[in-house]
Amino acid sequence: MNTTTCLLATFIQNMDIILKYFPDLTEKQRSQFAALDGLYRDWNSKINVISRKDIDSLYEHHVLHSLAIAKAIRFRPGTKVLDLGTGGGFPGIPLAIMFPESSFKLIDGTGKKILVVKEVAKAIGLENCDAEQIRGENETGKYDFVVSRAVMPLPDLARLIKKNIGKQQHNSLPNGLLCLKGGNINDEIKPFKHIADVTEISSMFDEEWFKQKYLIYLGL
Repeated sequence: MNTTTCLLATFIQNMDIILKYFPDLTEKQRSQFAALDGLYRDWNSKINVISRKDIDSLYEHHVLHSLAIAKAIRFRPGTKVLDLGTGGGFPGIPLAIMFPESSFKLIDGTGKKILVVKEVAKAIGLENCDAEQIRGENETGKYDFVVSRAVMPLPDLARLIKKNIGKQQHNSLPNGLLCLKGGNINDEIKPFKHIADVTEISSMFDEEWFKQKYLIYLGL
């Protein structure tokens, strides 16, 4: 099997894993998700935003993982979301595709990563997504939710983003933090054991990789 055939097979398998759990995507959403494969392969060859050994698992390990948040909440139109420490655009870009009537700001302290985010968003026509190189400490905007993926220990993250949570409510889930974590999280959630809502992502997605992966919600 030549390289082109292998890439095509991987692409088909990757899109299938998204449609397996989100079969009701619009044609535009399908097109946007499908375009991520080539875009991230191209940009990753220039700027290493995803582990090169992980690029063939882009849709499972990065896109679908990000969409665990979409399984937990359907953001209502007008919802404002901050993705803190977005890296190459996760979870923000998949969520912005999924919720075109909500607005997303993706921030990271590394300019090269934000360049990739901006170019990917532009290439797929993502109009509800803004990206900026800025540290979380310096972000002053107010949002309904802050989302993150393995950025920093939960107590530090909660302290950092408390200033960014707005008071006006737009969703059935009260405003707060939605973060994706892996491994042993017992120590991290101890300070929040009475208020943290922890969901095993393996209860949403049945692939082996999602074992010991968690979605943590904190109302703030």
